[in-house]
Amino acid sequence: MSGMAQVKQHAPATLRNREAIAEVLERELPESGLVLEVASGTGEHAVFLAERFAALEWQPSDPDPKALGSILAYREEFERYNLRLPLVIDASAPESWEVNSADAILCINMVHISPWQATEGLFKGAAQVLGKVNAPLVLYGPYLEADVETAPSNTAFDQSLKSRDGRWGLRKVNDLDRVARANGFTRTARHGMPANNLTLVYRRA
Repeated sequence: MSGMAQVKQHAPATLRNREAIAEVLERELPESGLVLEVASGTGEHAVFLAERFAALEWQPSDPDPKALGSILAYREEFERYNLRLPLVIDASAPESWEVNSADAILCINMVHISPWQATEGLFKGAAQVLGKVNAPLVLYGPYLEADVETAPSNTAFDQSLKSRDGRWGLRKVNDLDRVARANGFTRTARHGMPANNLTLVYRRA
């Protein structure tokens, strides 16, 4: 990452959802250990959550050089020692992940703006690095549920995503559950979130 421009980026949704996400994580994350954040984006969640959960080590990651530069820029102003340097991690290529083990994995707003292969790779990678029974994989974002009517805003968002890239779009929770089971995970929690989002928690069986 030498020579990478360290320019802060800003995602407006971060300020709107970070408190609600943190409240759920207080119930779902272990008290100590390493949290791998996949697809950290701007790095704003990583900084906020590393400060909020001071007893945890926070490992941000992203495949995008601009995102990595933004994470580094935010990290330079961070006054604690539990936020690690970001790693280059592509969720769709778990065989190349530079993390051998973690106590939890967090992935915010990636599943719907990436090819389905990234979600499959996320669960496969989680199976590789989450060695402990009940170690959580926590997913946040908008999803489709078979027994819940989809909000009009989510329907419009899904159409917008697919118009930008045919490989994107809101995923069905049933499909996530299926991939989870294939990789040794069970969904243990569903948390309703503001703005028609969900936090889904999967744990090692």
